Amino acid sequence: MIMFLSPEDVKTIASKIIGRSRAETCTVSVSGGNSRHFRFAKNEATTNGAVSDIEITINSSFGLRSGSVTIQSLDDAALEKAQAHSEEIARLSPENPEFMPPLSPQTYEAEGARFDAPTANITADALAGAAKSAIAATKGREVALTGFVEAGHSFNALANSAGLFVYDQGTSAELTATARNTSRAWSGWAGASQNRFSALNAEKLGERAVEKAVFRGVPVDLEPGVYTVVLEPGAVADLVLQLLGYMELRNADEGRSYLSKPGGGTKLNEKLLNEHVTITSDPADPIVPDTLWGEDGLAKKRTVWFERGIARQASCSRFWAKKTGRDPLPRPQNLSMAGGTAPIEDMIRDIKRGILVTRFWYVNTVDPRTLLSTGMTRDGNFLIENGKIVAPALNLRFNESPVSAFSNIEAVGPAERTISGYGGDHAISAPPLMIKGFTFSSKSSGI
Repeated sequence: MIMFLSPEDVKTIASKIIGRSRAETCTVSVSGGNSRHFRFAKNEATTNGAVSDIEITINSSFGLRSGSVTIQSLDDAALEKAQAHSEEIARLSPENPEFMPPLSPQTYEAEGARFDAPTANITADALAGAAKSAIAATKGREVALTGFVEAGHSFNALANSAGLFVYDQGTSAELTATARNTSRAWSGWAGASQNRFSALNAEKLGERAVEKAVFRGVPVDLEPGVYTVVLEPGAVADLVLQLLGYMELRNADEGRSYLSKPGGGTKLNEKLLNEHVTITSDPADPIVPDTLWGEDGLAKKRTVWFERGIARQASCSRFWAKKTGRDPLPRPQNLSMAGGTAPIEDMIRDIKRGILVTRFWYVNTVDPRTLLSTGMTRDGNFLIENGKIVAPALNLRFNESPVSAFSNIEAVGPAERTISGYGGDHAISAPPLMIKGFTFSSKSSGI
């Protein structure tokens, strides 16, 4: 566990590289970190481990020609060789008409919203304790719990020959658990991510996964069709990421986005979604703080992407901003969707026939112009009839656009920090949603 570099460490390395650069411009990005993990399966500990890594990328440019080399070493001779290689690549590369010179120094939010010292110094014993708390939910029940708990400390830094330097660090903690009843007829899942390990409620997560897995009843194999659904926060997070992942101005201007208007122009400042949908990103957000910087070191600030269903902003690269006379806006990494007050139990009571969805899996975009997406349900579907959960339901594949889904919201529950199927790189706060007219296109008849 030795690969964590302080701001001073990074400055020393970057200054040396930039100081000996023979290129017209030079940019150095450095990232790394330490993490520990603990795995458990069938209610028992299996493995634990630790990972420590470092990565340095050197970008050298001559005019509109540039070249990059990435190395996972702090050895000065190796770094010098990589730098010479990046300059050689740059000289041989064709000109890039969209090349942008390095940014001058920026003003950033105060660093620290994503950092927690106890999490940075997590021990294997603490991880084992969290696993033990989750496994305790299986006591006296015919269910096996399998899961993964991890915590760590990472940093990202950028320095360039124009004088910019930015260093951002953060801690993260994640626990996911999948429960299966002993007959292997049904499964349940729960997961969460936090910046503070102490904020993970392992006991609650274990209980949530187990409660789904021990639900009695024969799983039903539902026919594809249009259903009213209750999506738990993890499933909503996947749709939020699809929505914001394609919210980019260049694509909109060029007619390749759901934000594109037929015949030209964008749909910014138009109401596209239900009024309950407000989505923001903010480096200072207390629940899901965003990273401090984006493309080329561009500073991030609090941004409202959707406000009561109205599309307010779209990310914009530095090149496209210059070409179109706009301000650049970096893509967010972490997002917060505003919540409501409706408990999931009340949503279920209002449904004559529908499906409760725990989470999605393998979500991919089919058509960026409508944002039609596809994916599968996983680890905890339940058939709702006459206001009650009556049986587990086998998995289904959906074909639905988040634009359409978020236009058909019937009820919104309290938001909570959750984990997306895309993994821990994105911190998302999202509420459970009741949505009408959600399309399932085919069966995926597993548990």
